[in-house]
Amino acid sequence: MTKAFKKESDEEPDEPEQAEILPSNIKNYMTPKGFALLQDELRYLSREERPKIVETVSWAAKNGDRSENGDYIYGKKRLREIDRRIRYLTKRLESATVVDPKQQQNLTQVFFGATVTYKQKDGDEKTVQLVGIDEADLAKGKISWISPIAKALMKSSAGDIIEFRSPSGTEMLKVLSVKYRVDF
Repeated sequence: MTKAFKKESDEEPDEPEQAEILPSNIKNYMTPKGFALLQDELRYLSREERPKIVETVSWAAKNGDRSENGDYIYGKKRLREIDRRIRYLTKRLESATVVDPKQQQNLTQVFFGATVTYKQKDGDEKTVQLVGIDEADLAKGKISWISPIAKALMKSSAGDIIEFRSPSGTEMLKVLSVKYRVDF
């Protein structure tokens, strides 16, 4: 069969969907800010970036031989990446349960959305905020609520000493403060 009768190929096969990050029995909790950031990214990709790439690919397709057309090949690849990210964001937003720290009832215990300061046995103090998986950013002190340290801190109060089991061994942590910030 000649190339004229074959389905056009983009050189690379489409990559599989990103693996689901959450196990099926875990809820996808998010802060209002994290939910808004994902919505903004989805809106930007679908309303601004994707139309620009579609326009570029359309223009490049009109230029003739697509097998050696860099704009066309790169554009199709970028379009697949954008579509994959849009599908991922849509699934994450549909499964999200938004938890507003302002609505938290027991402000003395650690739950989702809490900002916790704790002291390690070597004297180092660390402050972390328990957020959704998609919002976690260790550099900013935001950790996933299903991370091992967050699970160890859960339901503790200021003054509690908790046991944290890590790969390097068991460590005792002292919870210094529990706050629920509304500015994040």
